[in-house]
Amino acid sequence: MAARTRTYAVVGLALVAAVTAGCSGTSSGSGSGSGSGSTTSPAGSSSGGGQNNAAPTESNPPGDIPDNQAFVAYRPSGGSFTGFTVKVPEGWARTDQGSTSVFTDKLNSVKITAVSANSAPTTGSVTNKVIPQLRSQVPKFAAPKVSEVTRHSGRVVLLTYQGYSAKDPVTGKVVRDAFERYAFYRAGHEVDLTLSGPVKADNVDPWRIVSDSFAWR
Repeated sequence: MAARTRTYAVVGLALVAAVTAGCSGTSSGSGSGSGSGSTTSPAGSSSGGGQNNAAPTESNPPGDIPDNQAFVAYRPSGGSFTGFTVKVPEGWARTDQGSTSVFTDKLNSVKITAVSANSAPTTGSVTNKVIPQLRSQVPKFAAPKVSEVTRHSGRVVLLTYQGYSAKDPVTGKVVRDAFERYAFYRAGHEVDLTLSGPVKADNVDPWRIVSDSFAWR
């Protein structure tokens, strides 16, 4: 009788172990995502073909002027001629030397020079006089192009070219710049407005704001 009881106990324990193992196997299968049921990815994991809900990071080329850049009117108070105004980017550092004022920020600059002139500049005079001067002054001067364009103040002579910037006083590095030089003229006075920044920077709109803002007074 005691032997039969021990046999029943062993069989009972074996059945319990088999049922437990079967349940554990079913649970493991659903958790791994196998089978026909839908699965839920852990928070922060990449699912659905590697999609990522994180917002993309925008990266602007060096020298791009921010879209929210504000501009203020500049009216020279010294130099040989003060009869004009032009908008310049607000907050840029300013240096004055004689009749020239330069506004700079990082890799960009706005240079304004007023001079006396007996006649209005032409595409021919800029080609024959200004380009040779710049060629001797600007390192790696290249790709000059002279044209007449219209701005709010009227027709002006535009010279575009490329060249190296001045060396950074801290790092000693130079940048290949694109230049736009506008020559405005009225009644014996010429104002040269030169805008410059890295070649790959997209500053078309800011430079248009500055050049369009020029006005005689």
